[in-house]
Amino acid sequence: MNTGKVLLGVLAGVAAGALIGILFAPDKGCETRKKIAKKGKDYADGLTEKLNDFLEDVTEKYETVVKKAKESAEKETDNANSGS
Repeated sequence: MNTGKVLLGVLAGVAAGALIGILFAPDKGCETRKKIAKKGKDYADGLTEKLNDFLEDVTEKYETVVKKAKESAEKETDNANSGS
């Protein structure tokens, strides 16, 4: 299973659980809305951080693959040139 989908599912579950917990709390409506807004911002910040980490990881892997491909192409070019 795709790690990104699992992470998204876990975050969605946590967010839904927190929202339900807040909605059933015995607070006034304005306090509940403030709590929901704060939790939403916290989750959005956390998701943004995880997405940035994921993108950094993918970028590093991409750059590694590109570097290896260039090295391999240069080696093959050198081999072809030395053989002629």
